[in-house]
Amino acid sequence: MHENFWFALALTTFAGLSTGIGSAIAFFAKRTSYRFLSVGTGFAAGVMLYISFAEILPEAAEMLGDYEVAHNWYAVGAFFAGVVVMLLVDRLIPAAENPHEVRAMWQMEAVHEGESPEQLLHTSKAKLHRLGLFTAVAIALHNFPEGMVTFLSALEDPAVGLAIAIAIALHNIPEGMSISVPIYFATGSKRKAFGYSFLAGFAEPIGALVGYAILRPFMTEGVMGVAFGMVAGIMVYISLDELLPTSRAYGKGHESLYGLLSGMAVMALSLLLLG
Repeated sequence: MHENFWFALALTTFAGLSTGIGSAIAFFAKRTSYRFLSVGTGFAAGVMLYISFAEILPEAAEMLGDYEVAHNWYAVGAFFAGVVVMLLVDRLIPAAENPHEVRAMWQMEAVHEGESPEQLLHTSKAKLHRLGLFTAVAIALHNFPEGMVTFLSALEDPAVGLAIAIAIALHNIPEGMSISVPIYFATGSKRKAFGYSFLAGFAEPIGALVGYAILRPFMTEGVMGVAFGMVAGIMVYISLDELLPTSRAYGKGHESLYGLLSGMAVMALSLLLLG
C-alpha cells in the first residue's frame, strides 16, 4: 500500500462530502451568499486551471521521460483523453438533470421565504423529486472521476493533493444545493434533502478506491504519467464547463474574475514556496 494512501483517501472523502456543506448553506443560512459562491467557485477554477498547466501536465511529461522524444506527445494525448472521459460522462446525463446546468438563484431564496415551489416551477412534487434524484445521480457520476483526480494527485504529491481537494470541495458546495433544494420542495423534509446531497459526495472516495484498485498492479512511472495527464484534462474540463459558468451565474460584475485570478495567484505562490 502506498505510504500516502490514508491521507489521500481522507482528502478525497473531505472533498466529496462537502456537498453536505452546500445543503446546509441552502437550508440553515438565513440568506445564501451568492457573492461567496461566485468568488469561491471562481477561486476553485483558478486553482485547478493553474495547477493543471503549471504543475500536473509537466509532471506527467516528466514521469513519461523514459519515452524520450515522445514523452510530451504521450502527456498531451493523456490530457485530451481525460477531456474525452468527462465529455462522455456529460453525454450520459440529460441536460435537465445535469449539475452543469446552473440552477436559478430564486430556488435557494424560496426555501427561506416560504414560497410555493409548485407555483414557481409550474411543476408537480413528483417531477421535483425526480429532478432532485436525477441531479444526485448526475453529480455522483461526475464525482467518480473527480475522486480519482484528488486521490491520485495526493498519492503522488500530498501538497498538490491538498490544493486540489480544497478546490473540489469549493465546487461541490453549489452542487449540494442543486440536489437538496428540489428534494426539499418535493418532500418537505430537510433531513432527506441533506441526506441525498451528502450521499452523492460518497462517489468521490468510491471513485478513488476503484481507480486505485485498477491501477495498483500496474503502478509504474509510465502508468502514473498517463494518469496524471488525464487528471489535468479532467480538471481543466471541470473548470471550464462547470466552475466558471457557475461562478458567473452567481456573481455580479467581475466577482467571478476576481475569484479566478485569486485562485491562480494563491496556487502560484504556494508552488513557489513549496519549490
